[in-house]
Amino acid sequence: MMEREAFQGRVLCGAHLELGEGPTYDPATDTAWWFDIKGKALHALELATGTKTVHPLPFLGSVMAVVDAGRQLIVSDQGLFIRNTGDGSLSLHVTLEDKPENRSNDGRMHPSGALWASTMGRKAEDGAGAIYHVAGTTVTKLFDGITIPNGICFSPDGSVGYYVDSIPNRLMRVALDPATGLPTGTPTVLVDAHGSDATIDGAITDAEGNIWNATWGIGAVDVYRPDGTRIARYGVPAKQSSCPAAIGRKADRVLVTSAWQDYGPAEKAADPRAGNTFELGVSFKGKFEPAFRL
Repeated sequence: MMEREAFQGRVLCGAHLELGEGPTYDPATDTAWWFDIKGKALHALELATGTKTVHPLPFLGSVMAVVDAGRQLIVSDQGLFIRNTGDGSLSLHVTLEDKPENRSNDGRMHPSGALWASTMGRKAEDGAGAIYHVAGTTVTKLFDGITIPNGICFSPDGSVGYYVDSIPNRLMRVALDPATGLPTGTPTVLVDAHGSDATIDGAITDAEGNIWNATWGIGAVDVYRPDGTRIARYGVPAKQSSCPAAIGRKADRVLVTSAWQDYGPAEKAADPRAGNTFELGVSFKGKFEPAFRL
């Protein structure tokens, strides 16, 4: 068994979010962004100044992408919205599906400028969710019958996509067209964590193609080579670590969100940092998320 490395990072934000998720980074403003899905809020942290802002949302947001200097794309349970960064106004861009019993969950920008975004049942109903490809206003269903979609990320050249259904807990690998982000092959199992107490949650890839995965339930970030070999496990001081993001002007830092979802008083007392947002404090060679192409 690989030795777990003790947490050497720091708390970036001490707010206790019920379901911290969907972090990303805008290098133009040196700002990290993430969601409290259940709290209907978009959080922003200017790294240079430490200025923290919380933007209330009228829906359950879970994924954000930069469009340009004045606009962001937000994936939510009500559809995909364009957010004006100046006044916070929202306008509907496109819907993913006509299933009000579902909400959005994980997602990630493909190098082509297309987005993969996912849905799941509001109570994690078995097989209720799906993963979609969004290019402009064109929405294509890629995979369905998914209970809790997570781990969406891509190889640096865009030729490989990864995703997981956290219930069977198997990280999948699928060949993609690098120019579009659409699958060209059939998904295969890359990492089989079925039966493990380490649930594969959100993930990113670094500049070398390694997969950095937040493991829900054990408070850690696991690192896998593209062949599925695990090469590191870094501790996080919150059991329900949920998703990483590359941050900093050089994309050389790792932010990790966490959650206290489904905790009672005893669980909260035993996991006092649950819901905080962390900087991992390890050596990292990252890459920035591309902008969404309207």
